[in-house]
Amino acid sequence: MTPLVVASYNIHRGVGLDRRRDLDRIVAVIREISPDIVGLQEVVRGAGPPPEDQAAHLDRIVAVIQEISPDIVGLQEVVRGAGPPPEDQAAHLARALGMELVMGETRSLGDGTFGNAVLTRLRVLGSDRCDLSQAAREPRGCLRVDLAVDGIALHLFNCHLGLSPAERRRQLRLLADFVGASTRLGPRVLMGDFNEWHRGPITRGLRREFVSRMRRMRRTHPSVFPLFPLDRIYWDAELEGEAFHAHRSRLARLASDHLPVVARLQVRRRERAAPAWAAVGVRPPAE
Repeated sequence: MTPLVVASYNIHRGVGLDRRRDLDRIVAVIREISPDIVGLQEVVRGAGPPPEDQAAHLDRIVAVIQEISPDIVGLQEVVRGAGPPPEDQAAHLARALGMELVMGETRSLGDGTFGNAVLTRLRVLGSDRCDLSQAAREPRGCLRVDLAVDGIALHLFNCHLGLSPAERRRQLRLLADFVGASTRLGPRVLMGDFNEWHRGPITRGLRREFVSRMRRMRRTHPSVFPLFPLDRIYWDAELEGEAFHAHRSRLARLASDHLPVVARLQVRRRERAAPAWAAVGVRPPAE
């Protein structure tokens, strides 16, 4: 069997609870975990907003303050420093960690894109993306990355679901088709920010598909005092779970509004059972 450390982390565009955008803190948190694979959500890729747009925005702020003509004005959420943070966050993180990057864009952002990313130390065999977006809601998606592990293909799925319960139910059906496709052989890992604050249809559906005796729900949000298990990792029976936890270091509590979740797995060869997304009367072990 081959040991494997996988993690899922919503980095909140690199903005911490102190409202500072600091990607080096995100890098440090990931180094604390030392994963073979990490799925990231809320990542910026590309050039970002052009400088003239930023200047125009500041000019509007100046105009509003001039309209008020105050003697004293207190400002919040103000950036001060030598310049903007790295505009291509995905590339910056991959370079700093020495990992390969696969990006799954969900929408455009200025001159760049925004979405999910996978960083890995393993050899990438291929990738694909599934659009989970629903009308009039924020664009969402799931990124699949196929990786070489001990002579087999590991299929990693990294997703970020919506905020509305009805939206998530529709997304679950799309996700079932994407994750349950019979054309791919090899074990699967599904991770991401599922935005399900309490046990509901997402939890029930995923527990039926990815049965494990290990409890795989940990509170991750808000990071400073986590109350809700929004971030999850699920895996097939070919992958034996050794440990699963939320990474709660002092830095992780500050670097983002989510804590990362980490699974330590062992890769073993075993036939995968038929998908059970629609199974009736199946009662998997309690999470």
